[in-house]
Amino acid sequence: MIGQTARSPLTFDEFVNQYPEDGGRYELRWGEVVEMRPIGPHEKVSALVARKIDVEIERLRLPLFIPRTCLVKVAGSEINGYLPDIIVLDEVTVEDDPYWNRQSSISLGRSAKLVIEVVSTNWQDDYAHKLADYEQLGIPEYWIVDYLGLGGVRYIGSPKQPTITIYSLIDGEYIGETFRMGDRLISPLFPELNLMADQIFVAGQ
Repeated sequence: MIGQTARSPLTFDEFVNQYPEDGGRYELRWGEVVEMRPIGPHEKVSALVARKIDVEIERLRLPLFIPRTCLVKVAGSEINGYLPDIIVLDEVTVEDDPYWNRQSSISLGRSAKLVIEVVSTNWQDDYAHKLADYEQLGIPEYWIVDYLGLGGVRYIGSPKQPTITIYSLIDGEYIGETFRMGDRLISPLFPELNLMADQIFVAGQ
């Protein structure tokens, strides 16, 4: 765990320069280091989605890749940084990001094409805070994979049910489309992606 210094809160630059190499996953929230401890089903869902997208990247020979880890600096904030469950980066534009080559992090929206968050018990982060921050950063596509149907009724409807929401950035604003059991996911970035919502929900059981 990163040790807090007398200076508080911790800045993003301090955070990435001290990021521990213990195999753990950490985010920076308002200057505080938070360890991310996903449960088994969460990891299975993330692995399935990443594998399907990777196959599509390879099939189409796109200049994209999925890094093992990549921190995202929140626009306009020096004390917040997210660690997405999955992020698809652009091989070309990421090289212009000042954080990439040394810290495996990004601060420019054009570095990424897609961010995916798999919902845990703190669903408010994915549906509210991260949605707004990724939108402000200008990341073109954002998925919220809520395989347990934990999100608020205003996001996934009533009665609650497992839901995947795919947001597309249109005129600087995210517009979302929801997918449930029986639906094939429709991704603007990967329009031919062969992935059913059912496959994701089953992986999370």
